[in-house]
Amino acid sequence: MAGPLDGVRVLELAGLGAAPFAGMLLADLGADVLRLERGDPDASPETTWDLLNRSRPSVAVDLKNAAGRDLALELAVLADVLIEGFRPGVAERLGLGPAEVHARNPRLVYGRMTGWGQEGPLAQRAGHDINYIAVSGALWPVGRAGERPTPPLNYVGDFGGGALYLALGVVAALVHARATGEGQVVDAAMVDGSASMTAMTHSLMAAGFWREERGANILDSGAPFYDVYETSDGRFVAVGAIEASFYENLLAGLGLNPAELPAQMDRDAWPAMKERFAAIFATRTRDEWVAAFEDVDACVSPVLSPSEAPTHPYNTARQVFSTGGVTQPRPAPRFSSTPTALSRPPQRAGSGTREGLASWGIDLERQAQLRAAGAFGAL
Repeated sequence: MAGPLDGVRVLELAGLGAAPFAGMLLADLGADVLRLERGDPDASPETTWDLLNRSRPSVAVDLKNAAGRDLALELAVLADVLIEGFRPGVAERLGLGPAEVHARNPRLVYGRMTGWGQEGPLAQRAGHDINYIAVSGALWPVGRAGERPTPPLNYVGDFGGGALYLALGVVAALVHARATGEGQVVDAAMVDGSASMTAMTHSLMAAGFWREERGANILDSGAPFYDVYETSDGRFVAVGAIEASFYENLLAGLGLNPAELPAQMDRDAWPAMKERFAAIFATRTRDEWVAAFEDVDACVSPVLSPSEAPTHPYNTARQVFSTGGVTQPRPAPRFSSTPTALSRPPQRAGSGTREGLASWGIDLERQAQLRAAGAFGAL
């Protein structure tokens, strides 16, 4: 089986960051994705480092060339979905905006990935993940007490609030299109998506359970039982013992008597308890603490580096990562009836031109004509 999106054709107008990740997700789930980008149609299909481009062929197309644009429109007629990550207006200037595409294929789902959205006062402004999550309110709570907000890499804006919401929106719109024959535009903005991810924080604020200052709440390193502690070997363990029973197990594992301690939810006692926990965790190595809590539900885990994670016993048993060739996470989530698999490694730009176009019905004779017309870029 090729995944739950087997039979869905997706045209990806190549971009950077979030949009390629969305293309990767759809391809990992079995969609037949063609990635159109500047490249060399004669490039060898050697494996590259850019895992966001895996699971689909790279087709060399010059979208500024009339023949290249016409090829993209021709492929859009055959597609169920088109995704792009340009600034608002760029696709329209190329002649590949929703109006041009829907005139030829009204059932197509047109997915658009931006930071600020397709409209609004910042739509034409430059930005990156950090800017989008700053405006959405997602960046403010991330950090420790008395410190400035800490950028959570680009997980929250680009990938969480951006690509995942684009992929979800595209699949939802595809369900609608298949039921009605009506395509539509999916406007996925990283500000919108990352704001959506703060729903629980807003709930807790409304209920009076969340303080806006950093490091003062259960989930933001304010609580001693939900934090990261350094061990004697300079490594770290993560503790998430929120529930009372888990907290009791944590105290027992640390050799502490609950009767001699403040109540778990005594916020005034949290700073002193954090210092006490830190001193105890500093007496053993990370792996010694992991072994001590191995058979205990205290929510204690090793903090693994990206290079360590693929060899952790849990990850190897569940095969979370593929370690043949370039080490990489396997497709997620998992499906009982339509299992997914890594179909192809990321390859050099343009190296899948012949194969990719042929799989969508563009034969070699037609490809030769397109090449002569400059559709693949300068000869």
